[in-house]
Amino acid sequence: MEPKSKLSGPNRAAVFLMSLGEEAAAEVLRHMGPKEVQSVGTAMASLTNVSKSDVAQVVDDFVATVDEQTALGMGSDDYIRSVLNSALGKDKADGVIDRILLGRNSKGLESLKWMDPRAVAEVIRLEHPQIIAIVLSYLDPDHAASVLSFLPDRTQPDILMRIATLDGVQPTALQELDEILERQFAGNMNVKSSSVGGIKSAATILNFMDSSKEGSILDKVRDVDEALSQKIQDLMFVFGNLADLDDRSIQSLLRELSTDSLVMALKGADEHLKDRIFKNMSKRAGEMLQDDLEAKGPVRLSEVEAAQKEILGIARRMAEAGEIVLGNKGSEQMV
Repeated sequence: MEPKSKLSGPNRAAVFLMSLGEEAAAEVLRHMGPKEVQSVGTAMASLTNVSKSDVAQVVDDFVATVDEQTALGMGSDDYIRSVLNSALGKDKADGVIDRILLGRNSKGLESLKWMDPRAVAEVIRLEHPQIIAIVLSYLDPDHAASVLSFLPDRTQPDILMRIATLDGVQPTALQELDEILERQFAGNMNVKSSSVGGIKSAATILNFMDSSKEGSILDKVRDVDEALSQKIQDLMFVFGNLADLDDRSIQSLLRELSTDSLVMALKGADEHLKDRIFKNMSKRAGEMLQDDLEAKGPVRLSEVEAAQKEILGIARRMAEAGEIVLGNKGSEQMV
């Protein structure tokens, strides 16, 4: 059911939490992840002039949603496995289930998710590359990419290759990781294995790297294992793949982009992508964009790549929120 309030999701959450009072809001936030806390916290800090009707509508929407729920708190591991296997299929569900159960039983790895990327890099930089690969595979891809960028350049290709070739994690490796994190955070994990890593994980992490580092790492991986490099590249979602989005997704994305970023990014785009963009704009908006492109003149490649990365970041965030669907060559979904 579509929310009736005109406020965005994070703003609705912010209004609701602020209406609860400090103690109750703190209890709710304690059960949220770092990304959600940052998103809602930012919304709470920026809220101004919220009308009484908006507050009432947000609370009414919440009550209506909760009223539709049943069997709260009745889940179990077996139930979770059964539902996710049915919904996603065993291959996809295994990774999701392991991540859920690992996250619930882990203090050390979860602590890393809340840390600044530079601090995480400092914690793990002297560890064995295989341990680093396991840690990065557990982090969110954009967070992992930032951490990877702070690690020594000479080690980045090796770590990415190890992420791409991870096929589950051996108990001994997790025990070693337990010991590392216990020393750092006095954490403890009671978990036997986890399906982290893989080629898709490596490709997604690389997607979040700066273009210059992205190319350099891939080149070095190619020197060692050309087939693996090609597999990673095949699963990467690059700017040109935006042409494969459906019309509705392109239109939604365009509404979130600034004209300056779009013009700069399109200076390095092929004609097919440009045609898809123009097709999903009004005639007047398309003519104005074309005029801006022609007036822009020559630009630095680094500026074009930075603009494309910015747009890809926006697209990924929208995909994570379920607002658009990113597809790779019309099939594999990557968010």
